[in-house]
Amino acid sequence: MENSTITTGITNPFLQKHSVQIRVWHWITFLFISGSMITVLFASTLLNPEDNVGLVQEQLQKNGLTVTQDQAFAVSHEYEDKVWGVHKWIGIGLSFLLFSRLVIELVQPGEEKLRSRLKKAVGLYKQNDENKSVYRHYIGVKTTYASFYLLLLCMALTGLGLAFGRDLGFSGGLHGAIKEIHSIGQYLMYAFALIHLGGVITADNTETKGIVSGMINGNK
Repeated sequence: MENSTITTGITNPFLQKHSVQIRVWHWITFLFISGSMITVLFASTLLNPEDNVGLVQEQLQKNGLTVTQDQAFAVSHEYEDKVWGVHKWIGIGLSFLLFSRLVIELVQPGEEKLRSRLKKAVGLYKQNDENKSVYRHYIGVKTTYASFYLLLLCMALTGLGLAFGRDLGFSGGLHGAIKEIHSIGQYLMYAFALIHLGGVITADNTETKGIVSGMINGNK
């Protein structure tokens, strides 16, 4: 599919070619991030042990067993731990995906590298023609993506710190600080996901049709 053109006939930068590696990476990362968010949602709502203590006690009483709140909490907490265990492995998978994205960037064709595309867009932006706003928007979007990769790196490092910090001898204070940073980062991830989804839907239904299909067929 040929890329659409903007006012001067210059190729629209948003409709760009994507290698098979990038497309596969994008959709696998989408699944992993979605899985990560879902496990957090379940662990902090439906499987929150404090909210399920009464339910555990009630169900056991129906079967002729009486347990204390601490005992019921231990049972409900075990289910939460299982979900966090899944979250941990998803996080390890995301760490591997982040590393693989760096490798992909290094082996990408020159014209498909993020740095090359940004450099080209900046050059076109400096021409100061009627398409300047398009290139300014493109640069802003790609800068946001670069910030997302940094955020993903932060989440990966802090997540690994939470998963293996105790084994590495991290102090309680350091573990608490890492957990706080990881918690703040997750809200930034949610914000990026919503902004990205909203931006893609808006663009694909206005002047830049083909963004979603391009991430499937590569706009080759």
